[in-house]
Amino acid sequence: MTFAAPLEAKSIRFRARSFVAFTLTPEAPLGAWLEGLDHWIGNSPGYFSGRPVLLDLNTLKPEPSEIAALVAELGTRGIRIYAIELDGAALGPELPPVLVGAKEATTDGLLPGRKARDSGTSEGKAEGRAPEGSAAKMGEGKAGASKVDESEPQVAPEASGTLMIKAPIRSGQAIVHPHGDVIVLGSVASGSEIIAAGSIHVYGTLRGRASAGALGNKGARIFCRKNEAELLAVDGWYVTAEEMEGVSRGKPVQAFLDGESLRVSTLS
Repeated sequence: MTFAAPLEAKSIRFRARSFVAFTLTPEAPLGAWLEGLDHWIGNSPGYFSGRPVLLDLNTLKPEPSEIAALVAELGTRGIRIYAIELDGAALGPELPPVLVGAKEATTDGLLPGRKARDSGTSEGKAEGRAPEGSAAKMGEGKAGASKVDESEPQVAPEASGTLMIKAPIRSGQAIVHPHGDVIVLGSVASGSEIIAAGSIHVYGTLRGRASAGALGNKGARIFCRKNEAELLAVDGWYVTAEEMEGVSRGKPVQAFLDGESLRVSTLS
């Protein structure tokens, strides 16, 4: 006679986690908005790859059929929509879910439009605003530094909320710190990225992308000893490498908001 051992019931574990997501907020006319998005993607290819993106449609208020077309249109640009924000919407299963109860993580709220310019010896052209960053709250976990490759940079969170990185940031790595400033004692390679709620300090060469004040902090700044950056952004407003060429490239700089402009100034 054969006896089967009783199966042990296993409970399913659910873990809450907070994460930083990017919010796209389309505006009319939609064609012009998509052109602006294409310009951003052209300046920073692969920016949205592997990133959670929310689609806030409370400004545009499209019909369900228009939502499906827009989600498909964004998909052709490599942007995968994880959830949709639209008050009172009831969307079908073919569309991303409607996000309920999300809390936007900002310090001063979203700010009005600003233009960006380089102010080393001349002024660059205005390029517009980057997609908005917001923390989508999924329970009570805490968001911290994250990366996209398997090698973890040496990081030392300070009690003040400052994140200190003691090793160079290599190509493909991404540091996201929604709690304060980021200090990098080494260099930041091309193809890497730093996103901080506060200011960013790079004591080596900055060749990747740096976005300070990502949660609405208009007083944030970016400092680096040598500017070879692909993109600099403060509170979502940015300048690209081509705009800084011949003005502040290869020099110690700081980037900051000045009234209605983003300035990139050389440091003496």
